[in-house]
Amino acid sequence: MRMSRVAGAVLTLLVGLGLSGCRSTADTIFFGDNIVTMDPDQPTVEAVAVLGETIVAAGARGDVMAFRGDATRVVDLGDHALLPGFIDSHSHYTGAGAEGLDLDPPPVGDVGSIDDLVRKVKQWIVDYNIPPGEIVSGGGYDDAVMKEGRHPTKFDLDRISTEHLIIVSHVSGHLRALNSAALEASNITAATEDPPGGHIRRITGSMEPDGVLEETAGRLVVRRPSPPKTPEEEQAEFDALVRRATQVYNGYGVTTIQLGGSTSPERIRALRAVAAREPLNADVAVYSSARGILDDSVRYERTYTNGVRVAAVKMFLDGSPQGRTAWVTEPYVEGPPGAPADYVSYPTMEPDTLKALVTQVIRKGVPVSVHCNGDAASDVFLDGVEEAISGMDPKPDHRSVIIHAQIMREDQMDRVARLGLVPSFFSSHVFFWGDWHRRSFGEERASNISATGWARDRGVRYTIHTDAMVVPPNMMRALSITVNRKTRSGHVLGPHQRATVMEALKALTIDAAYQYFEEDTKGSITVGKQADLVILGENPLTADPAGLEDIPIVQTFSRGRSVYRR
Repeated sequence: MRMSRVAGAVLTLLVGLGLSGCRSTADTIFFGDNIVTMDPDQPTVEAVAVLGETIVAAGARGDVMAFRGDATRVVDLGDHALLPGFIDSHSHYTGAGAEGLDLDPPPVGDVGSIDDLVRKVKQWIVDYNIPPGEIVSGGGYDDAVMKEGRHPTKFDLDRISTEHLIIVSHVSGHLRALNSAALEASNITAATEDPPGGHIRRITGSMEPDGVLEETAGRLVVRRPSPPKTPEEEQAEFDALVRRATQVYNGYGVTTIQLGGSTSPERIRALRAVAAREPLNADVAVYSSARGILDDSVRYERTYTNGVRVAAVKMFLDGSPQGRTAWVTEPYVEGPPGAPADYVSYPTMEPDTLKALVTQVIRKGVPVSVHCNGDAASDVFLDGVEEAISGMDPKPDHRSVIIHAQIMREDQMDRVARLGLVPSFFSSHVFFWGDWHRRSFGEERASNISATGWARDRGVRYTIHTDAMVVPPNMMRALSITVNRKTRSGHVLGPHQRATVMEALKALTIDAAYQYFEEDTKGSITVGKQADLVILGENPLTADPAGLEDIPIVQTFSRGRSVYRR
């Protein structure tokens, strides 16, 4: 009997793997009416079979059931939907495993005012019996939704304690607030000058620090060394952190995760040691520092080992729009306290240095991504990429990534299309800070943050991310915000920039795989690809768009193994 196209492809795959003679039955077969493959050549199928780490069949139920054996687990999806596992295109992986003082506002946390923050930090000191003289730190506060509409100053934090060193971080991670004791311990005084790429906020009419530090000024903070630990103890702590973080991402349907800082060679070695002891329950794409790649202490890799690979270089060029430190070309409508009328913020790295590094990294054949929130930062990065590839023949498929790509102009998207970059949008800004950005940048610029519509109109492949742990790696929430573009107040911000559900799903799956140069192995339910899958409580393509965020993650599979079950 003549085999179907799917069965023939499966047989070819099995022979290629050397498995056809010893094991021709699938481990798991899924079937149902809501399988969304994200494969344009086969967008919907009735069943999917998995053998080991690989998808070995996808097609008509009768064809796929031919690979059922006595030990095959058969899953009737019912009303649930099966999709490729979500791919995180930018976040800070290990932050999800950190256990500490959470100062996030709703809907993530419960700190809606400076009084809430003071109360919560005070209670933390009591609960953990922290002695005077010790550091007390927490993170996640957000002046954009604080009742007072401002950052906590040293005067607010002194209400908590004048004997403990209080250090709290802004939700963006780009600003910190210190009490008087922490400022004194760090020797930050009226005589301390702003460091390059940073700013010490001052009390109005004086040079006295008010306790808030922007960008690189945070590096001035002196943290007392922790009690010494053995290398074995440090590695065990890091192992636990990594395992916790992986569980968090798996719970949101994520099967490829990014460690998205400029990761040091030492941190990469520690992560490899964790994975060598027991392979990770997801693939982790590490973004290295430029230093590590250029001095060959870190090597770019095309494949994963135990779930880890060095996938790109990451650099930072500006700050955050929610912290009002994004570097823009047109002045802020409402800037930070005391800012002049022509305030546009500043770069956190010397632009010429950034462009030179971009050229070196691209010409070494390594993908590069740069944190650019404001359009002034994006101008520099675009110039750097253009200079890097101008003398190269043939032009490389570099897929350089603009991380965040928030306050971009339409002409910049034209350059993105021409130069072959990938914008990775932090679409969750629309909900979390859309109302704040309307105040900061005015209605027109705010309505064009996370400009997925402009990208679509130009045929630009883009991704969307959560920047966890700025916000949790909740992919269904990111999907919903990208599609609906509603702010906290319910305002629809830039309806022309809304994506369809299918476009947003592509940004979380096949186009995210493209960003990583992994589209041949991930991002769709296609025969021969890695069996990274997620079962959702409902098909997002047929669900009410207003309820996308509420669709639950039922089960997550990484490399064919179940790693999360609701």
